[in-house]
Amino acid sequence: MRFGVLGTGFWARAVHAASLAEHSDAELAGIWGRDLAKAKAVGAEFDVEGFDDLDALLSRVDAVAVAVPPDVQVDLAVRAAAAGKHLLLEKPIALDVAAADRLVTAVRDAGVASVVFFTFRFRSATSTWLEQASRTRLAGGHGSWLSSLAGSPFDSSPWRKEHGALWDIGPHALSVLVPALGPVVSVQAGAGLRDTVHLVLGHESGVASTVTLSHTVAPMSAGTEFFVHGDAGRLVLLPETGSAEDAFAVAVDELTAAAVSGGTHPCDVVFGRDVVAVLAAAQRALESGCRESVAL
Repeated sequence: MRFGVLGTGFWARAVHAASLAEHSDAELAGIWGRDLAKAKAVGAEFDVEGFDDLDALLSRVDAVAVAVPPDVQVDLAVRAAAAGKHLLLEKPIALDVAAADRLVTAVRDAGVASVVFFTFRFRSATSTWLEQASRTRLAGGHGSWLSSLAGSPFDSSPWRKEHGALWDIGPHALSVLVPALGPVVSVQAGAGLRDTVHLVLGHESGVASTVTLSHTVAPMSAGTEFFVHGDAGRLVLLPETGSAEDAFAVAVDELTAAAVSGGTHPCDVVFGRDVVAVLAAAQRALESGCRESVAL
C-alpha cells in the first residue's frame, strides 16, 4: 500500500514517515505540508517528493497517514476519503462532535478503511491485558497519565497548549478503559492545578472508572498507570515497551488488512468519534460543574 504523510512536524517526521520508510509491506510515496519548503525538506530526508498540493499527492497514494493538529485533520481527511484513500488518523480525530461526525460520514460514504493511532492499542501488552479483562467480571478501573511537556518536542504545540492534557492524552486513557469497561455514558470532572483534570466516567455497563491527566506536573512526578479491578483482583496494564514507530507499523498492518478485507477495525473512525464525544462531555462538565451525558 502506498502512503502519503500529511504533516511536517516532529510526529509526522519521527513516527509516521520514519516508520513507513522502514516498513516491509508499505511504501512511503510522498509528504504533504502547507509549507512547501518544509514538505520538501522532510521528503528529502526519506528520499520522496514533498507537496503542497494535496490533490497531487492523493493521486499517487492508496492511503494517507495524517499527523496535523486535530482541527486541521478533519478537512484533510474528508478530502482524502472522498478521493478513495484509506485513513490512518491521529487522536483526537477532531475537537468537537460535529466535526467528528462529519468525518465519520465521509468515511462511510467513501467506503474506505480507517484506523486511529491510539498508541497503546497497537502494543501486544495492551492486547493481552484487554483479553484478560474480557474474561473477568469487572467492578471499575483507573487511569493516570502525568507528564511535563517542558523540554519535549511537543512543548511548542499550540493546540496542546490551548486544549491541555484532556484532549491530548485523554484519548489514550479512553482507548484502553472503554474497551475494558464499556462505552462511557456520563462524565463528572474537576479541575486541578494548571491543566490537570480529574474525571469520573460512568460506563454503560453500570461500573465507573476514574482518570487523572496532566501535562504540567513536575518531571519527577511523571508516569502512567492503568488498571481495572474485579473478581480476579487488580489487572494492571504493563508500562509501554518498544518505540512509537513499532506501534505505528502495527497500525499500518492493521489498516492494510481492513482495506483488503473491507471490514472494520476496533480503533476506526467511529470509535474515534465516540472518544471525542466523551472528551466534549468532560469539557462541558469542567465548565458547568455538573455531570454531563455523552452524545453516543
